Amino acid sequence: MTTRQAILIAGPTASGKSALALRLATETGGVIVNTDSMQVYDVLNMLTARPSPEDLKAVPHYLYGHVSPITAYSTGRWHSDVECVLAKPELYEKTVIFVGGTGLYFRALLGGLSAMPDIPATVRSYWRRQDAEQGAERLHAILAEKDALGASTLRPTDSQRIVRALEVFDASGRSIVEWQRETGKPLIDTDDARKIVIEPDRQWLGERIASRFGMMMKGGAMDEVKALLSLGLSPDLPAMRAIGVREIAEVLAGRVLADEAAELATIATRQYAKRQMTWFRNQLGDDWERLPYP
Repeated sequence: MTTRQAILIAGPTASGKSALALRLATETGGVIVNTDSMQVYDVLNMLTARPSPEDLKAVPHYLYGHVSPITAYSTGRWHSDVECVLAKPELYEKTVIFVGGTGLYFRALLGGLSAMPDIPATVRSYWRRQDAEQGAERLHAILAEKDALGASTLRPTDSQRIVRALEVFDASGRSIVEWQRETGKPLIDTDDARKIVIEPDRQWLGERIASRFGMMMKGGAMDEVKALLSLGLSPDLPAMRAIGVREIAEVLAGRVLADEAAELATIATRQYAKRQMTWFRNQLGDDWERLPYP
């Protein structure tokens, strides 16, 4: 399924993507679809910078906060959810605006989703246990022995993707890279879509990140993390890895002060934004409009 009236807005966290999406949706009478892997989770409203209640009322928004944090949501699940959104008859004539910072979601949207093998529960639990016991770098070395091609594409500290690559290899006997090359049908026609990537000044973005996290701390992020922790979830779940969760958890436990936690979370967010900008610069082609600010 494809839709011709589509706008894609990619960019690092805190770069003003949502504001641009809201403006374009208002101008076109369109709708907004979340393209960020953390904004899918409920509970973490403030901490993941989901659109405000006022913004949600202004134009229709889809796939925000619709997933419980007990779920390990995947690109495949998001791809399937987008298919359901695009199938809604009331959206056939609407401009659909995809906005977010998750590069793999944009890749799946435009290039189709790679077929992947089913992973037996025993295989999945084994490698997650190994990750907890041995750590990412040791598992990366194991992956290099089993699947050198897959290991070469991953950072030794990227535990989530290393575990995924090991699961895929054990379940199928094939490298995850080979599976990724077998793409499916795109959901959006890349030639007809308007594609925008925001590339802000780094100093401006760094200051904005610090200011925004300070507002989060005052606006309810502490209560969100307290509610999340009350669920007793595994620390391996994606929602538990959202930037700010660990830092605020330390405040709630009385081990660090709020100002120190805010500084640590700000540093982590800046590092994340830098990785996002590098990915977009290297992975998005010349057919994307490059904007220094929204």
